[in-house]
Amino acid sequence: MLRLRISYGRENNGGLLSRPIDVLTCFRTRRRLGAYLDGALEPGATRTAVAHVAGCARCQAEVDALHRLRSSLRETLSVALPADWTGFWPGVVRGIERERQAAAAPARQSWQGRRGFRHPRVAFGSALAAAAIGALTLWQVMAPTPAPAEPVVVHAAASEHPGASVMVYSPPERDLVVVWVFDSDSE
Repeated sequence: MLRLRISYGRENNGGLLSRPIDVLTCFRTRRRLGAYLDGALEPGATRTAVAHVAGCARCQAEVDALHRLRSSLRETLSVALPADWTGFWPGVVRGIERERQAAAAPARQSWQGRRGFRHPRVAFGSALAAAAIGALTLWQVMAPTPAPAEPVVVHAAASEHPGASVMVYSPPERDLVVVWVFDSDSE
């Protein structure tokens, strides 16, 4: 494993130690400081972190900053507002009264008992729509289907090219002529 070592570096030990400190150990320790402060590290990793923090000024400063942050969070989160129970009992009473009123109200028996179908405009519109649907259905069923006047004729014609063929399609009920020219691929 390749290790980068810096000797006598002020950025790594704050100038307090005269021995080299492993940069990767400092990096790994900083990544684990939260778990170290929570006590979630394994015993070997905890010993390594304690030894490193004791010798590294930057990591010690970061541990101190995390301690201050945690203590201020505890102070902020520990202040609890007193519970407001003034509206609790009236809310319970209102809920019970709503349930009583819902149980006492008569349930609607069917869709016919609703007010909308008693209104003359709604009744007239519904009858008119039903009559229109019935008339359209009857017209579709009773209308005769036209039979084809005469069968479709397809004529074959000769062409100047040997192996080619021509077909002419002409339905009698339309003014339409379709001409197909087929050429042989044997050249």
